[in-house]
Amino acid sequence: MPFEKVTNKTLMERRQAAVPRGPFNVNPVFVARAEGAKLWDVEGKEYIDFCGGIGCANVGHNHIKVVDAVKKQADQFLHTCWHVAMYAQYVHLAERLNELVPIPETNMTAFFNSGAEACENAVKIARTHTGRQAVVSFERGFHGRTLMGMTLTGKVRPYTEGFGPFAPEVYHLPWQPFFGQPQGRADSDVASDAQAALEDFFSYRTEAENVACVILEPVFGEGGFYPVHPAALSILRKVTKEHGILLITDEVQSGFGRCGRLFASEHYHLTPDMMLLAKSLAAGMPLSAVTAPEEIMNSVKTGGIGGTYGGNPVACAAAHAVLDIMEEEKLPERARKIGAKVMTVFKKLATTYDQVRNPRGLGAMCAIDIVDPETGCGSKDIANKVLAAARESGLLVMTASGCVLRTLMPLTITDAELDKGLKILSKAIDTVS
Repeated sequence: MPFEKVTNKTLMERRQAAVPRGPFNVNPVFVARAEGAKLWDVEGKEYIDFCGGIGCANVGHNHIKVVDAVKKQADQFLHTCWHVAMYAQYVHLAERLNELVPIPETNMTAFFNSGAEACENAVKIARTHTGRQAVVSFERGFHGRTLMGMTLTGKVRPYTEGFGPFAPEVYHLPWQPFFGQPQGRADSDVASDAQAALEDFFSYRTEAENVACVILEPVFGEGGFYPVHPAALSILRKVTKEHGILLITDEVQSGFGRCGRLFASEHYHLTPDMMLLAKSLAAGMPLSAVTAPEEIMNSVKTGGIGGTYGGNPVACAAAHAVLDIMEEEKLPERARKIGAKVMTVFKKLATTYDQVRNPRGLGAMCAIDIVDPETGCGSKDIANKVLAAARESGLLVMTASGCVLRTLMPLTITDAELDKGLKILSKAIDTVS
């Protein structure tokens, strides 16, 4: 057989023939190597990465300490199944997370594979602990692609379209009273709107006494990178406590330094009842966690939660390295500096181009809306042209909700790489204006 040169084009043709269209791809690029905040495709082209594996690479690609930890564990054993033969790595990692999460209790942690599995198990735990059935999330929220995960997710296309029927006793709060408040609006007015939304919800959707938990992302991920308003969150915490409802924070995308603190919840001085973790927890290795006080976690009887691969020892080793790197390299602090620089550029873009609106963010979790200047509505077409122009110039960036450009660059990115990436993005926007 003659030698066939491997290119992005030839691999894309093979991908289209062998893999269904359901799993989407942001960029028509096949990676050969990754390091820090850069990727190289199979054709040798270099890219600055503003996607970070959709928030999995906060410590950067192939960080030497993560790679060494994975190699060391792989030399010892790859898998025994925690339920069959236990190992110290799982216990030690649980102990570390129990101390790190902003829940000042005697905590416990269980490990799973993905953010969706963390959500699924959090619901099981909350229902067992409270003896209630209803679960509440938010419009625009994203919590995974399993049956419960996509039912919790507050967006139809592409996440739930055609996949019904869905899990019962799941309800959605409106997003705007909590996340969509205009800048500069008085806290008292925001709080009043949030209170009214909750009263209306419990009057017309489901009674508070039937609700086991409310799940929210402190900053929307797929929903557009909107941070929750502090005044609205304060009301939500107050009301959930009054009614014995567990408040669960989904920090799958916002956690591990992304928002300028180890967890985004810390910005709000929030004490949730349960926290969900994944993505950058293990630098892209499949690992997720549910952490909550002992009395909540031990509500479930032995054997009630678990999974064959949950807490895999190689993934646990990667997570230990991540926690060390977060502290040693002060990555939450670095995220604040990255975010400040990104927001300076985003605000300038918003005042320069009619296609750019609403710069926002928390730490290095920043976004801008790309809109049709004539209608002011979000434009997926223009956003995709920006992505293509940026990619052509060596920057990988992605959207949320189709028309929101979001930043998930590794927090280990150098100043020179960050500046270059922002210049490429600015030029791409200028090109399509």
